[in-house]
Amino acid sequence: MTSTDAFWPNGARLAVSVTLQFEAGGQPISGAAGPITEPILPGFPDLGQNSYFDYGAREGIPRLLDLFDKHGIKVSTYMIGDAVRRHPELAAEVVRRGHEAGAHGRSWQPQYHLARPQEAEWIADVRAIREITGSRPTGYTNYWIRPGVNTLEILQEMGFRYHTDDMSADEPFLQTIDGRPFCTVPYTLHLNDIASFAFAGFDPAAYEQQMIDEFEQLYEEAAHRRRMMGFALHDRISGHASRVRVLDRILSRLRERDDVWWARKDEIADWILSRPDKATWIEREPAPVSGLPGASS
Repeated sequence: MTSTDAFWPNGARLAVSVTLQFEAGGQPISGAAGPITEPILPGFPDLGQNSYFDYGAREGIPRLLDLFDKHGIKVSTYMIGDAVRRHPELAAEVVRRGHEAGAHGRSWQPQYHLARPQEAEWIADVRAIREITGSRPTGYTNYWIRPGVNTLEILQEMGFRYHTDDMSADEPFLQTIDGRPFCTVPYTLHLNDIASFAFAGFDPAAYEQQMIDEFEQLYEEAAHRRRMMGFALHDRISGHASRVRVLDRILSRLRERDDVWWARKDEIADWILSRPDKATWIEREPAPVSGLPGASS
């Protein structure tokens, strides 16, 4: 267990980080999961489901950006390469407003099964984000939180500083990958809006209470341990009017505490990497042996 002493900036007790997934237009033209649950026949583009994804770009992200501005919050936005190519002006606007441009693969599909050279090229599609937004991502997240056994080493080689595809902690930590520190800023799946709104009988009021309870518990623990709260939003899910209204109430409540560091994940990773003597370090067997994110060999 780690000490909180002088770890977060300006004596903050708790770190909170918000993620926004920029995925609209990055999904396959047929077969993407969504609210239309009946499978489409093979060989046909899923026009209805694709319009649901398009909502994220046309309505969801602009509405969420205004919400973040209202509360003075900067978030980490993980962008799919194909989504950025389809919505370049929107991607550039995200960065213009001060949010992090992180990488989320070439398209909304898994990569863990790819051979190492093919996976490296998949990740290298980050060039689209850099060219369109002017910002070079330093953080990466995979499709459905599933890195492959080579992913962290590829990221380290390509100059990334952190990833998020690990759900093993409520605080960030460092690992040695290829002889150098690499940061994990953990993912909190149960606070992901896909998971929350997909639960049978789950509703926005329950989601609001869950978020407040998570915050209060971590804030209480943070008196004695280093704690971080993260939650993830999707353009096409949390960008709907009623859900933004719920998020507005949640953020208003959470922002009442003035000893909380609201940070982008690249800021969290950079803070920890610059203070390795105060960081939590994790040692793991190689990923094929441990079954956990780490080095490939």
